[in-house]
Amino acid sequence: MDSHKKDPSVFDADCSARHALELVASKWCTLILSALAEHPMRNGALLRRIDGISQKMLTQTLRELERNGLVLREDKQTVPPHVTYRLSQTGQSLSTVLLTLDRWAEQNFPALDRAKADYDLRQSVGHKSSRSV
Repeated sequence: MDSHKKDPSVFDADCSARHALELVASKWCTLILSALAEHPMRNGALLRRIDGISQKMLTQTLRELERNGLVLREDKQTVPPHVTYRLSQTGQSLSTVLLTLDRWAEQNFPALDRAKADYDLRQSVGHKSSRSV
């Protein structure tokens, strides 16, 4: 057994940090964490805040975030159920990074949309000219 372990690296296939990257790269994870960075929320508030997410996807993503220690679930043990979600300390540290990513996306989406449209136009012109040959 090798007693000289190398430093963890996301470039190594067996590094569990890759799972962390996969988790936080999910758009739903990013949006849920960003929403919870504003303040703790109940399920319904998250559904209203995050346009387009289904109840099933919200539930699955919240469970995965809770399982990985990024979100804390507080069940008030009442009828009807009253459950609140909030960021853990680790989730709070991640939300700071994600806020920067959110702002970057909001500021740069016009350039990304233009680049995509230009690329698609070049591809469609290229296909038309290759068909006419």
